[in-house]
Order: sequence, then structure tokens, then C-alpha cells
Amino acid sequence: MSDRSFDPDTVSLDEIRQLFKDLPGPDLEAATEVARRESQLTKPRGALGRLEELTSWLATWQGRHPPRVDHPRTAVFAANHGIAARGVSAYPPEVTAQMVKNFVEGGAAVNQLCKTFDADLRVYEMDLEQPTADFTQGPAMTDAECARAMAYGMMAVEPDLDVLCLGEMGIGNTTSAAALACALFGGDPAEWVGRGTGVTGTALRTKSQVVADGVARHKAVGDPFALLAALGGLELAAIAGAVMAARLARTPVVLDGFACTVAAAVLWKADTTALDHCIVAHKSVEPGHARVLQAIDKEPLFDFGMRLGEGSGATLALGILKAAAACHTGMATFSDAAVSGPA
Repeated sequence: MSDRSFDPDTVSLDEIRQLFKDLPGPDLEAATEVARRESQLTKPRGALGRLEELTSWLATWQGRHPPRVDHPRTAVFAANHGIAARGVSAYPPEVTAQMVKNFVEGGAAVNQLCKTFDADLRVYEMDLEQPTADFTQGPAMTDAECARAMAYGMMAVEPDLDVLCLGEMGIGNTTSAAALACALFGGDPAEWVGRGTGVTGTALRTKSQVVADGVARHKAVGDPFALLAALGGLELAAIAGAVMAARLARTPVVLDGFACTVAAAVLWKADTTALDHCIVAHKSVEPGHARVLQAIDKEPLFDFGMRLGEGSGATLALGILKAAAACHTGMATFSDAAVSGPA
């Protein structure tokens, strides 16, 4: 990661902010090597479209050529939210712990996707017995709680990972994400609110009001990390920490859906280059996702109408990344195949 170290039990948000001074930039030599080889492969220049862009992105942020997708990891952070008690979800808060058990037992969608694409799945419980506070009444987390959660997320980034896919699980977290996104980027709170786990009617109106109340209460908070503490969740803070640690470790990151992207957007708001090592797997059907993608200038890889969370879209994107790397490294050059190159 970095030469800097801190005690996760006593880390402060100020220490987290200082890490931004250490963010490494792209490896331009690796990008040059990608471009050199691409020009020699048995295909018209640019014929593989975005696959070629992904190959360059992988090499640039892994800091090596050729890039590899042999050791990917999916990390899912799970936490509970105090605002779930306000009826913003179609499911009760205890479902978070029940789904964690399902992950551990191999029964969730993300388990099947990890098996399919040979990804290492890690699930991180974020003190499920202690949900965050109701952010309509005060900050969801203290600064210290937010900093500890970010530090916990940083610890999920270990050496020798080729790609890190990030996901979340937490009843109420699309409400938290909508409030956080609105506070970060502005606009009508209702425009950031979607159905989440499937709420409609009165429950959806309640969800919109909770978001509006939370944003209004914390409107004086300007710093993005302080907004994360005020309106976010433990799992969202952990994702932000993991994104930071991955940058320091030169590990490319694949973000999942709405809540995951909003968590990362906190870093973008602090430094617009902070997510250059990240791609977004898919566009969620949550209406706020398209808005935040536009705000941070990220084009998702696909739009399959997904809204599951749990890193499912990010893990599915591994198939595309593996294909990109395989084409780049496995294709013959014009010289190797004795094929005439372009005139």
C-alpha cells in the first residue's frame, strides 16, 4: 500500500485525508507497451474497441505489461443502517446477517459468479449488531467510527491481487447512498431515490422523505469525508477505504452498482483523479446510479437491468476483463502468423 501506517483502532479522518497526498499515478510505460503490442496483433487497429481500452487500463494501474486477471478478488462489505427502522426497505434489518450467512454457505448469486470466473470471495461483517445512527436525527457515524470503517476496508487489499471487485450488503443502504449522493452532488433528493429492495407506494414516499430530511439536516457539512460520516454507512466507508488502499497497492478496482459507486464518489469529490484506477461494471436500475455516473464521468461496461448488489455486477465484469487480457496476450502478431499487415 504505502509507507504510511496507522492503528486502525485510533485512526482519524485527518489521517485518512493525508493519504491522498500519496496516491500514485498511472504507469505510462506499461500503457506504451500495450499500445505497441496492440498495433502488431492480427486485427485492424482498434477492432476490439473497448476491450483494447480495458487492456490498457489494466496494465496502466497494475504497473506491468502484459496485464493479468489470474488472481481476482470480490470483497463484499456488510453493515446495518439505523434508518432501516423507518421502513425504507421491503426487508427487515435482520436480512443483512441472514444474507451474510448465505454468502458464507455459498448460496448467493455472487458465490456462483465467483465460481464461474475463478474469483476469491471475501465477506466482511461490519459490526452487524450495532447499526449506524438514524441520520435524520444526527450523524450516522462519528468521525472516529467512519475512519475505523475506512481503515477496515483498507485491510481487505492484500498483496498480489490482480483486480479487486467491490460490493456491499446492508438493508437500508440505497437510502443512505441516495442521501450521500444528493449531499455530494446536489439536486432534488427525490431524483436520487429508487425502489431499492422493491419498495413502492407509501414506503417509497417515506424513503424519499427520509433522504430529504437527512440532506437538510447535514447541508452545512461541506467536506466529503465528513458527509460520508454524516450520511453513509459502515460498509460504504469500508468500500471507500478499500478503493484508496487499492490505488496505493496498484490494484485496479471494479465497482458494482449504486451504493458502491456512491461510496467511491466520496473520494472523487475530494480528488477528481482518485478513481482513475476504477471502472464501473454496470448501470443499476436505481435512478440515482445514472446520475452519479454522469457526475464522476464513468461509463459502465454493461446495462443488464441489475439491482442486486453484493458485488454481482462487478464479478460478472471479470469475464470481460479476462477476455480483454486473453486477446491481448494470446493473439498472434502479423509477423508470428505470417499475415500481411495494413498497407
